[in-house]
Parts: sequence; C-alpha cells; structure tokens
Amino acid sequence: MLFNSLEFAIFFPIVTLLFFILPHKFRWLLLLFASCFFYMFFKPIYILILIITIIIDYYAGIWIEKTEDKRNRKRLLLLSIFANVGILVVFKYYNFLVDNFNIVMDTLHTTGKIPMLNIILPIGLSFHTFQAMSYTIEVYRGNQKAEKHFGIYALYVMFYPQLVAGPIERPQNILHQFHEEKKIKYENLKSGLILMAWGFFKKCVIADRLAMFVSNVYGNVNEHHGIPVIIATAFFALQIFCDFSGYSYIAIGSAKCMGYDLMNNFDRPYLSTSFTEFWRRWHISLSTWFRDYVYIPLGGNKVSKKRWYINLMTVFMLSGIWHGANWNFVIWGFLHGTYLVLENIILEKVPVIKNNANSIVVFFKRIFVFVLVCYAWVFFRAQTTTDAFYIIKSSFLGIPQQIKDIFSNTLNARLHILYVNQSVFNFIMAIFFIAILSIIHHNQKNKNFDQWLISKKNTTRWLIYFFLVISFVCFGVFNRTDFIYFQF
Repeated sequence: MLFNSLEFAIFFPIVTLLFFILPHKFRWLLLLFASCFFYMFFKPIYILILIITIIIDYYAGIWIEKTEDKRNRKRLLLLSIFANVGILVVFKYYNFLVDNFNIVMDTLHTTGKIPMLNIILPIGLSFHTFQAMSYTIEVYRGNQKAEKHFGIYALYVMFYPQLVAGPIERPQNILHQFHEEKKIKYENLKSGLILMAWGFFKKCVIADRLAMFVSNVYGNVNEHHGIPVIIATAFFALQIFCDFSGYSYIAIGSAKCMGYDLMNNFDRPYLSTSFTEFWRRWHISLSTWFRDYVYIPLGGNKVSKKRWYINLMTVFMLSGIWHGANWNFVIWGFLHGTYLVLENIILEKVPVIKNNANSIVVFFKRIFVFVLVCYAWVFFRAQTTTDAFYIIKSSFLGIPQQIKDIFSNTLNARLHILYVNQSVFNFIMAIFFIAILSIIHHNQKNKNFDQWLISKKNTTRWLIYFFLVISFVCFGVFNRTDFIYFQF
C-alpha cells in the first residue's frame, strides 16, 4: 500500500482508531494483521518470504540466548545471517551475478550459460532483512533479550509504518515499546500528524513535481546537454531527498500517533559542510547499521590509516550494492567512499579547512559537498552506466551558447533549456517550494520539524498548517508515484 494513496487515507485512521479502542493485550494482533494487509497490497505471495525469515530469526534468537557455548552461539548467529542474506541474494542479486558470470563466459568463448530467474524483487526486502539481522546480532552480543512472544517479534519485523522503506530499527528501541500500554495523547497525535503532513508535502508537492523535470532528461539522455542536465541532476538530488525523507516522516508520524517512537532518519543532509557530516545526516538508520555491524567490527578508525581507508571503502561499496544489483550503485558507493578517504587525507594535511566559523566559508563548503553529491547521484538515477557517464560529460557542453539563448527572449529556447520542456508554471512552483524547504531547514536549527513547529507562536504555527494543507491540495502531484526507495 502506498502512503500517497486513497487506500492509505482510509487504512490509517481506521487502524489508529481501532488501536485505541482495543484493550492493550489485543493491540499487537491488530497491528500484525494490519501490517500483513499493508504488505500484501503489493504482492500477496511474498508475505511467505517474511514469514520464513521471521520463524528462522525468532528461534535463532531464543537458541542463541540459551546456548552457553560460544562456538555454538556463533554458529547459530551465522546460520541466521546466512538464511537472511541467502534470501536477499536469491531475490535481489542472483540475476545480477549470473548475468555478469555469463558475460565473462562469453568473453572467454565458453559454451553454456546459467539461466536467469524470472522473479520480481519483493518490496522492502533489504530493509526488513537488515532489521531482522540487527535483532539476532544484538541478542548474540548480549545487548537484547530474546523475544519470547512470537507475535511481538513478528510485529518488530513487520510493523507497517517502517516495513517497506525503514527507518531500519534496532530491537533495543522498538521491541520494548510493543509491550508497553500506549494511551491516547494529544501531544503524540499532534506531533505525528505534523510529521505526516511534512512528509506528504515533501513527497507530493516537491518530489513528484521535480520528478517531471528529472524524467524528461534522464529518460532521454541523448537529447539534452549543458544547463538542462545540470538542472535535472540538481533536481534529482532534491527529489530523492524529499521522496525518501518524506516517506520517513510519514512512517515516523503514523507510528507516533499511536505512541511509538521510531528513530529519525534524516537531518537536513544538504546543509552538510563535509561528506562525513553528510553521512551523519543522510539515511541515518542505514549508515549507523553499517557503522555498528560492519565498520566497527572491521576495526573502524582504530587501525592503521591504510586499513582505515580500506574499511571506509568496504562499507561504502557494500552500501552501494545494498541499494541495488547494478554496477551504477557500486560506482555510487565507490564515489562516496573515495570522497570520504580524500576528505580525511586533505583534512589531515590542511586542518584549517575544518574551521566553520566564517559563514562565507560554510556556504561554499556546503555548495562543494552538494555538487559532488549530485554527481554521485547521477549513477543512482541513470538507467545504465553508459548513460551515467554520458550525462556527466554532457553536463559541461554548450553552456555559454545556452545562456545566450535563454536571454534571447525566445520562449522555445527557454522551455527546452531552462524549463526542461516543462511549463513555466511548473518551473516556478518547483523553485518556489525548494526555496520554502530551504528556509524551513535553515530555521529549524537542531530541532526536529514537529518540535520546531510546535515551539512557534499560535498564529505562525497555524499559518504554516494552512500553507502545508493548501499546498498539498492545490499543488500536490497525485499520480500514485511509488517512493524511490521501494525498489531497494
């Protein structure tokens, strides 16, 4: 079920109302049933994959906790991880691996090919797989007691707000909340609905509008160069941010209405003055997952510099392949790993760059980080690696002439170059809402959006409420567009 659908507009209030009507002892059952219904809206048969992994990890957690022998505990953990990763490999990476193997065999002129599988990637598979693995790892480490209630554990994996695209929760944060009796609170409903409104605004008003411009260029890469490519690339950076953070805010808000606290997943990443800071602000639940379960076990930065850089590259290459079975994502991860390695080398030699006291320096550092992040996003959005390299190369072509054409007062030139074949109205609305987003982010400081808005005076707060609602109703794009991260 899509958050931006009529079905969810009916589903959410009914489930939330029933949640508070039912006694506490039955609420887990309601949420589990609702989560199954929510997930089966996409492709019902894939619920079986979730059930299999839930059963395996549920018993693995109990056996790991009961087993005293360290070797046997480790074997049980590895068995659980192997089962989860195995399912992920079959559904997400099998065809990618086989295709590349067959290409190598063709190059070597070897007869015989491994057949491909005609399967569709289960939606949200990478998210709930990582969440399930975090449970068994934390039980193994002794940081989490094994959950004895099968229904509660199943709900931990399947909780509908964050089932499809996160945040990727840890058992320490969410499992105990399912055992606690939640009472209806005005503060929770208020914060939850504010976060949901902010999420819908980001998705429907900004992200889906920007998608029109991006699709025009990235869907026809050979027809564009220079300024349209630069605009589409910058717009995609904002599109994917608003799309994914919009989903996260709707997820966090819908859970908050029932009294459940999910972790924050985004913290205004495009205000970052370094790539290290960017990854502390972007997809926080995934970056901290890789930090805790891959980076630190590899030694983190407590090793030699050479090994540290290898650790960084390993983490980001894995992060790239996590996003998709495609060389584009591998290159995307490689670029971000390279950014971080070079950043640390440069900061070591020129430590004065760390200084953020000067606002002008901060501004240019943010621009620098944003530009390089944008060019990494090209590989994320382009349909093929060839397209990605072509887009990067073509973005530098013909700009002086295009600037002359824009100021030549020729409407057709401006439509094609500046407005990327979209209407003037769409372009103005896109720029306007991006400006609104930037102003709000700048004024939020270190507060979450709901905390920032609630802290405002009544008049200001209600004006913002009114603005969000009117913007959504009058300027929202309602074409039932999937969230970008559903494909991961």
